[in-house]
Amino acid sequence: MPSILIVPVGSVASCNLPALCEPLERLLHLPATVRTGAPLDPQFAYDSFRAQYNSTQILEQIITRFSAHDGKVVGVTGHDLFVPVLTYVFGEAQLDGLAAVVSAHRLHESFYGLKPDPKLEHERLIKEVVHEVGHTFGLFHCHNDNCVMRSSTAVEEIDVKGERFCEECERKQRAGFDR
Repeated sequence: MPSILIVPVGSVASCNLPALCEPLERLLHLPATVRTGAPLDPQFAYDSFRAQYNSTQILEQIITRFSAHDGKVVGVTGHDLFVPVLTYVFGEAQLDGLAAVVSAHRLHESFYGLKPDPKLEHERLIKEVVHEVGHTFGLFHCHNDNCVMRSSTAVEEIDVKGERFCEECERKQRAGFDR
């Protein structure tokens, strides 16, 4: 059975990575652990013109450094991420593969000039990690409004969707265990 390895990428002070393990285990039905030691250094992926980090380059580094033996690997960072064709992304994953990366940067209320809400911000992070890990099991975006695999391009969309897979996505994710 696969597992989830949470890997810190650069600045993660605001992410509380150990607090992700229990919800991920409950929602994904997989054991989850946080990699100890120094975080991966994302500086090579920094774009000074955009003042952001290229998520695809970070994802490639994770894929290179880890193997299927490590289970599903999700890098978590407090840095702002982008892909060249979008202004920003909350995360990116290797479809039906090993790895994903998620940013907490735009999940924080303070990013929008609002009072911090650690509980809400943690719920958003859980949803985004589950969403990106879902992609590693081969799941595409879902049209079910409550499914965690629903595409989110704004935090408001994250807030209204559920933290769980819909029945169809759950079935597909569990089927991905056997591959």
